Amino acid sequence: MNPAEPQFWMMVASIVIAICFIVMAIALIWIATIVRKVVGTVRRVEEKVEPLITKVDAIGAQGKEISVHFNDISANLSVATRHLAESTELIKEEVAELKSLVSDTALTAKDKVALVSRTIDDTQLKVVDTTEFVQQKIVVPAREIAAIMAGVRKGLEVLFAPAPKQIDRVYLEDEMFIG
Repeated sequence: MNPAEPQFWMMVASIVIAICFIVMAIALIWIATIVRKVVGTVRRVEEKVEPLITKVDAIGAQGKEISVHFNDISANLSVATRHLAESTELIKEEVAELKSLVSDTALTAKDKVALVSRTIDDTQLKVVDTTEFVQQKIVVPAREIAAIMAGVRKGLEVLFAPAPKQIDRVYLEDEMFIG
């Protein structure tokens, strides 16, 4: 192909667009993989925290029994138990918020992947339509105009060519030999 032809530049533009879409698709797959790993990590953390919360609750109950036997220690233990309960509630709230955030992030990522997929499909259709439009409205008429102009030029050359010289004598065979 010749770089001076419009088809060459249309092909180059199509290749650049295709490369951009491939890079976008790879980036989205990478993001989806990271989101999946984050969701898995949050689930594992939640599973490991649940037994700890159960143990913390058991320790709180034991602390209350000990406080009955030791009055002077009871004030300190009740404060510790209260802080542990508050911490447990905070942990539960944070885990719930993390779970909600990860769910929202996963839904948003799925929506964005679907949006990018639709955008790629729409862009591909527009590139095909544009290529066909340029072919029909620019390239084909340009060829026709070039052929007409070539015919007009040849016609003008014939019309304005100098008149051929009249042969007014007979040449001998030796005179016609160029040597």
